[in-house]
Amino acid sequence: MVERIAGGPSLILGVIGSDCHAVGNKIIEHALARDGFNVVNLGVMVSQDEFIDAAIETGAAAILVASIYGHGEIDCDGLRGRCLERGLDDILLYVGGNLVIGKRDFAEVEGLFKGMGYNRVFPPTVDLAEVGRLLRQDIQALRERS
Repeated sequence: MVERIAGGPSLILGVIGSDCHAVGNKIIEHALARDGFNVVNLGVMVSQDEFIDAAIETGAAAILVASIYGHGEIDCDGLRGRCLERGLDDILLYVGGNLVIGKRDFAEVEGLFKGMGYNRVFPPTVDLAEVGRLLRQDIQALRERS
């Protein structure tokens, strides 16, 4: 059972795959909760199905995936398709962190993940206030379309 706290729009947050980096995840949780979001933090080493199950259970507006150890290119591939299979047609997918191994231009990394179906892609140095602003903007746009 996922704990749901009363408040703003629900977001599912976690670190995907075999990644066990937890500090940034907690910082993101606190920043977004302070901005009024209901953050359901699944912690580290989260599978794609765990993200989806939690999103369905809470009626989340977005899934926020973090990957710090560089294997996001592998771990994140296919999440949009799995969301569609499970009926989450309109869920926002955000991804950020050290998403790939090696040094690559961020524009290339962003294009790769947008091609996988992620709505927003962030480098590890993103301003979390900007993430909150973009989440509000994207959630509002989804509501207006519905």
